[in-house]
Amino acid sequence: VQLQASGGGLVQAGGSLRLSCAASGRTFSRYATGWFRQAPGKEREFVSVISWIGSNTYYADAVKGRFTISKDNAKNTVHLQMNRLKPEDTAVYYCAAAQSGYGSITPNEYDYWGQGTQVTVSS
Repeated sequence: VQLQASGGGLVQAGGSLRLSCAASGRTFSRYATGWFRQAPGKEREFVSVISWIGSNTYYADAVKGRFTISKDNAKNTVHLQMNRLKPEDTAVYYCAAAQSGYGSITPNEYDYWGQGTQVTVSS
């Protein structure tokens, strides 16, 4: 499975962005997909995860109520809609795929990673 993250950019606080994670590979629909982010000087942190079938989602407290994860198995794509962005959301965002059906909040439990897309939120 190869992952390609896109959709990052520069936005003002309060604005929105929609990240996409496009996957290659026929078995992607069987993978849970997570989003993580890493700010300069900080460790990679969990943002959100969606189960392989798309019926279960989970969010970090910092983004709950503002971000929405969704999955289109027909298009092998996972989206992260980010609303009401804050300067503290600034980071490189990575998507990752896990063979476990429901994913994890732990980066080490993911099997494939995309290259990352930069999100910058100005105050």
